[in-house]
Amino acid sequence: MRVYRISAVTLRVKDMEKSCQFYSKLPGFKLAYGGRATDSFTTFEVGEGSRTYLNLELERPAGSSISEKDFGRIIFHTEDVDGLYHYMKNDKAISRAVTFESEPTDAPWGERFFHLREPDGYQLSFARPLSKAKK
Repeated sequence: MRVYRISAVTLRVKDMEKSCQFYSKLPGFKLAYGGRATDSFTTFEVGEGSRTYLNLELERPAGSSISEKDFGRIIFHTEDVDGLYHYMKNDKAISRAVTFESEPTDAPWGERFFHLREPDGYQLSFARPLSKAKK
């Protein structure tokens, strides 16, 4: 159930088209998901075969409450999403220090994950790639 690496960083962007144009021009950035002006979520693989990603997520509509802590999120890979979730929920020190935003769930992009807010309010995601059979 150990956490073994940072998988991705997600940044909130105001203009998906401009952001995609910028990141697609950077050497070593390869579009992996999304990329259209109308997409609300886009992923770039950083480096060849690195399995490290930069995600772009369109900001929420004007008028919604976005705190300065909502820059996006950091995604960590773990060997066992459900085991880590239950460990954190059952550890009193951890469960009192964080706010769980979701339970483990399978995502359409091929990961099982859950989100939480750490003690200072930053969003963290813990994920594991799903095997091809589970997609």
